[in-house]
Amino acid sequence: MLTELRGKGGCLCRPAKEGKLRCPLIVRPTSEDVITGHLFQVLGAIDARRWLPGLLNTALGAPRFRPKVFRRLRIELWKNRPHYPRELLPWDEGSTQVDATITWENPPTTVFIEMKYESAPAQRTSQYDQRHGFPGDQVVRNIRVGLLECGWIQTRPLFESTPRDFVFVLIGRKRGEPLISQYRQPHRVRQAIPHGDRRSGLPRMPFVGELGYLDIVQVLRAQSRLLSRAERRLVADLTEYLEFKVTHSRWNSSIEQQQIKLMSAGEI
Repeated sequence: MLTELRGKGGCLCRPAKEGKLRCPLIVRPTSEDVITGHLFQVLGAIDARRWLPGLLNTALGAPRFRPKVFRRLRIELWKNRPHYPRELLPWDEGSTQVDATITWENPPTTVFIEMKYESAPAQRTSQYDQRHGFPGDQVVRNIRVGLLECGWIQTRPLFESTPRDFVFVLIGRKRGEPLISQYRQPHRVRQAIPHGDRRSGLPRMPFVGELGYLDIVQVLRAQSRLLSRAERRLVADLTEYLEFKVTHSRWNSSIEQQQIKLMSAGEI
């Protein structure tokens, strides 16, 4: 963040600048992983009551979550999931890496987050075979893997268990991804997952949502008065960085520029 906002990164040797040397000091402005790391490093240092319900409710467009003490809260980044069982999918699929996973236990809940910046979710993931008639895009793949992990798809039908609540959120530069609108409809999720006989229902609706970077800025600033002085400093740096990423995106619009000005002036 300091490298991008303040230019505080030192200098690189000539081979690194020319791309002949793979240097870990290079911060690529299009890197989604850099944004992911900054975002969740800050959120992990703040009381979850001040940001988690607001972000999830905004993403889902419904007041599903209320402020509380989230018991055994965990945030894990870039965690690989096992291969989806071959008997449940008509093509071989590799492991799935979830950008951010948030879990807590009152009640048992798992949130999968996919991070994007200037790219959209992939329409086809690796090894996808379209001949079988089921979609293989990046959004439904995350949803399918999450439902399986949380117990909504039974791998051992004779041994029933109580599923965990599950939520999938796409975080991108702005909202409006068509795949999210598609999978917010329960019947589209059911149609997209093979072996419907193995499903034990779906999580409480809605469970698929999306956030733009400026949505995160608004939620965090709305909670500012409830934060400690140290937390406010962290939030101020993070929100400045997210606004910077929106402003310097090659896809930024005059509407977003105006929105940032209004937010900075406290008018929205």
